[in-house]
Amino acid sequence: MVWLNCCSNCYDNVFDYEYSQLEDTPFSLPSELPKWPKGEGFGTGSIFLGELEVVQITKLEKIWSCSQLIGKSNSVSFYRPVDIPDGFLCLGHYSQSDDKQLMGYVLVAREVDVCEAQDGFGPCPFPDLPALEKPVSYTLVWRTDSNHNGHGCIWLPEAPAGYKAMGFVVTDGLDEPKLNDVRCVRADLTESCEPNESLFNTTFTINQLEVWSTRPCRRGMLCQGVAVGTFVCGTNLSSTNDMNIACLKNLAPRLSAMPNLDQIHALIKHYGPTLYFHPDENYLPSSVPWFFKNGALLFQDGKDKGLSIDSRGLILPGGGENDGLFWLDLPEDDNDKECIKCGNIESAELYVHVKPAVGGTFTDIAMWIFCPFNGPSTIKAGLWNISLGRVGEHIGDWEHYTLRISNFTGELREVYFSEHSGGEWVDASELEFIEGNKPIVYSSKDGHASFPHSGCYIQGSTALGLGVRNDCGKSKYLIDSSTRYQIIAAEYLGDEVVPQPHWLQYMREWGPTIVYDAGAELEKIISHLPIFFRFSVESLFEIFPTEIYGEEGPTGPKEKDNWFGDERC
Repeated sequence: MVWLNCCSNCYDNVFDYEYSQLEDTPFSLPSELPKWPKGEGFGTGSIFLGELEVVQITKLEKIWSCSQLIGKSNSVSFYRPVDIPDGFLCLGHYSQSDDKQLMGYVLVAREVDVCEAQDGFGPCPFPDLPALEKPVSYTLVWRTDSNHNGHGCIWLPEAPAGYKAMGFVVTDGLDEPKLNDVRCVRADLTESCEPNESLFNTTFTINQLEVWSTRPCRRGMLCQGVAVGTFVCGTNLSSTNDMNIACLKNLAPRLSAMPNLDQIHALIKHYGPTLYFHPDENYLPSSVPWFFKNGALLFQDGKDKGLSIDSRGLILPGGGENDGLFWLDLPEDDNDKECIKCGNIESAELYVHVKPAVGGTFTDIAMWIFCPFNGPSTIKAGLWNISLGRVGEHIGDWEHYTLRISNFTGELREVYFSEHSGGEWVDASELEFIEGNKPIVYSSKDGHASFPHSGCYIQGSTALGLGVRNDCGKSKYLIDSSTRYQIIAAEYLGDEVVPQPHWLQYMREWGPTIVYDAGAELEKIISHLPIFFRFSVESLFEIFPTEIYGEEGPTGPKEKDNWFGDERC
């Protein structure tokens, strides 16, 4: 990583800096949070990580802001935590781009004695070194002068030997911060972190600066990394892991801040989204038992005849891996086949997987929806819309969205919208809400990808005006997931608390592999395109890159990478 230490008044015409001691008004959910059912550590305001206790501070005071005069939308602000509880110490400052409502946090920490840290789980003597220590000095990593609004400086705390800095410190003057302003953390209580979201960059200027949020390098429900909420700055951050700051590590013997079963039900009741399907949706969802009872068949490699499936799926082979030896298919009768493809929304429910996130400081509530059939795709080429025929069709479609909830307060922070093979996290401040704090989720027509707002989302080349349509809108076809759900897994609670249904252990495909001639399908598409789009055939290959289009039947939720992993790439 290259650190810059530039300063010259000649750059004043490039940047616009402003200083304010006023607090930005943070985002708040539409309704107040309820009183959660009694439990252990969930929603209590603080979380034990072993030798450290941490509190999430969302009350932030702006230090200064930075924006380019060319492109005012590219601006960023820096904040310090305020109203820190007695005994807790700051670990670093927060930064956020100015195109969003303030909805950030930083963690503050205090050391705890052995009784608090172990909570009766056996002896664990403290090392000789304390958990928290002051930096030995600061390094000025970036600075600017402004004739109009003073100075802005970003400093890296230099940690003592055996310690790691958790975040940068920002000042609105040239004086070096006080050593007592922040604390560094003993290295064995930390994990490596990496740049996450780009917040600001000035790559086209001499006085270069990049600002990124951070995240643990290792993420998933079995990982221990805890994001502090601080930022990193420098140059070329997107291509290096040579970070000078770290994240925390949850070394507590158990995840005491995770919600118990009663609290999970309360969270779903309070936050469960309303899922809207498009008014012209052809292939609605159903419950898994309805799919089985209405003619779905289990096929085995080498056998011509499929077997009927009982409502609980007990006939399905469980465990193992997707070896291609088994798959599900629709009934042979054409009328029955068309009936089951259309689904049965009256029976549909959300299948819920609850798991720890960000080292057990957040809870992810992943809500899965099953559709018996995924319809064909439609290409948008300028003003023209062309059906892709069979391209995109497959039997058995699993989609989901995920609620990320703070274990400090029980507040909804983000929602993940799965969109075919990818997806995106959306801050709670950018969601639509219905009935209090329940977000709205839109399912795209025939493909069932989830989106935060209604409209037409194009997957493909925006420069060429060519891509696959994802149409979303409100309709009478809806599911209130706050009432129509089934919890199918919460491993941290134990199988005796949340037994997993047998069909969840089916690791093979929920539909047969469909193979068809790519050349023939592509010729159909090209023949319908306007002349000036026919020369953009390569863009179609970018969307559908295989020579022989084969749609493998999708696997179930437990076979997806995000079952154990983190939704965030």
